[in-house]
Amino acid sequence: MTALKEKVARLRQAYAPHEHRPLGGYLVAMGTYAGVTAGIAGLVKATGRPVPERPAPADVVLLAIATHKLSRLLSKDAVTSPLRAPFTRYDKPIGSGEVMEQVRDQGSSTRHAIGELLSCPFCLAVWVATGLTGGLVLAPRLTRLVATALTAVAASDFLQMAYAVAQQVAEGGDHDED
Repeated sequence: MTALKEKVARLRQAYAPHEHRPLGGYLVAMGTYAGVTAGIAGLVKATGRPVPERPAPADVVLLAIATHKLSRLLSKDAVTSPLRAPFTRYDKPIGSGEVMEQVRDQGSSTRHAIGELLSCPFCLAVWVATGLTGGLVLAPRLTRLVATALTAVAASDFLQMAYAVAQQVAEGGDHDED
């Protein structure tokens, strides 16, 4: 076992000699993801749910937008910060109810890897899309309902932002006339 630990330490040092990279934590995260995915697949098989040969384009679009919104909600929203707090540290607000957080480097490499995952909407999107896709097979009506709500919120977000920009342009136009 000592020889294996030495090999792992050498690999870690060779991979990132000047920066801490939690390779062990990444392995745990990848293993967990593989386990979750296998669990969903096993549940689909055990329940005998039919798996579509090709998902409907409308479902792909619905899940894509819902994945975007849920990933941002979980990884950046101020209200969901208690979920990330054990793994991240608050840095600053970044607007639209979102916050920037830094990964906590203290503790285990698994804690660090989870902090990176939970604070990165791009990273978290893989997990969210997998869950929503599994839900589409196991509970399609409920998943479409939840995805529809998330998609509506995402569309609302973009409309809110467009409104704010339009309002700034209109106010800026008033100031130019004075």
